[in-house]
Amino acid sequence: MELKEKFISSFLAVDDYLNEGSLVHDIRSEAIKNFEATGFPTKKSEAWKYTSLKALLRDDLSIFPKQEATVEFRDVRKYFLHDLDTYKIVFVDGQYSAFLSTTTHEGMDVCLLSSALTKDKYKAVIENYFNQVAPQHGLNALNTAFAKEGAYIYIPKHKEVDKPIEILYFYTGAESALMLQPRNLIVVEENAQVQIIERHQSLSEHAVLTNAVTEIFVNQRAQVDYYKIQNDQAQASLIDSTYVKQERDSVCSVHTFSFGGQLTRNNLNFYQHGEHAMSIMKGITLIEGKQHVDHNTLVHHIAPNCESHQDYKGVYDDRSTGVFNGKIFVEKEAQKLNAFQQNNNILISDKATINSKPQLEIFADDVKCSHGCTIGQLDEDALFYMRARGINEKEARGLLMYAFANNVLESVKIPELKKRINRIIALKMGVKIGFDL
Repeated sequence: MELKEKFISSFLAVDDYLNEGSLVHDIRSEAIKNFEATGFPTKKSEAWKYTSLKALLRDDLSIFPKQEATVEFRDVRKYFLHDLDTYKIVFVDGQYSAFLSTTTHEGMDVCLLSSALTKDKYKAVIENYFNQVAPQHGLNALNTAFAKEGAYIYIPKHKEVDKPIEILYFYTGAESALMLQPRNLIVVEENAQVQIIERHQSLSEHAVLTNAVTEIFVNQRAQVDYYKIQNDQAQASLIDSTYVKQERDSVCSVHTFSFGGQLTRNNLNFYQHGEHAMSIMKGITLIEGKQHVDHNTLVHHIAPNCESHQDYKGVYDDRSTGVFNGKIFVEKEAQKLNAFQQNNNILISDKATINSKPQLEIFADDVKCSHGCTIGQLDEDALFYMRARGINEKEARGLLMYAFANNVLESVKIPELKKRINRIIALKMGVKIGFDL
């Protein structure tokens, strides 16, 4: 039996389990029909031209873990921002870990999606927001059909969250072939502010495929800072699809740091529905071996007087492969906007590959839109200059690559997180950096 048919049969078999007390039974049923019609994405699709899932979609993949696993805090402490007080929503093999989590309902909701999908007090929010911005085809539809757990974050009007929120997904390897389907719903009401950090982390060398979907709603004058840390084991693969709907005068930034994993695909989509909205998308990719990272971005400008800024840096070594497929789409009503997109890449090895495709599709005539792409190697003159002053070649290369990524790191607003990312980059480069960027 092919994997697609296996998953469809699995849904029919566990329909009652998934929808017990659920407010979204009809949505799930429609989603599995959409998945049946569209199936898994292939390289025949232009959006997946450079990324194949064929090697990952094995027929022995299962969606539901057969046993409940636990982990000790000491085993995962290093993955938390332990030098900073945060709210924490933690999952182990797709199941909520109350022991590792710190949630709250005091003045806001930082809790579980499973609770929000089954309790009447959340009904109005679920009906207004759940599944309203994520397109329902392919992997999104599969996630909607099977997602039972994830983070539910609701920030009411005028609330400034006092500390960051961490969303962590751990995979223990208790089962050798698991496809996880986490789903996050984040609603930030008018004039509210929040910082969120998301991480998917495998704790074993067993292969795992995570198909995550996150919907973020940023209402009028709200501010959201979202950080994705992707530094996983070589056998772990992640398809991370994030959809952001912005209203008037809102600001939303998403930083994506891709440092590890077998295959990582980031689908990041912004939809600007109100004037004076600001969308910021930044990322650093630093990979080696045969790792593959694909950034597929979209900013859909629907309202006038808005801004969007994209800045992605990539450093590729060995036989690694990078993809940047970024699109800015401007409706004819979206006049007087400023949209910027930049993708810069360094190939350390002659066998590394980068496929970069920045795109503009503009139907308005009074806009400022620009895009650019560079692919090259380290500056040999700068390298010679540094070596002439007593810096060995390895340290010199590391410092040049650090400087290359500097403007992305500068915009990280959580100091403890910036230090953590600095350390990860220094470790990946095998150098010691005596200062913080």
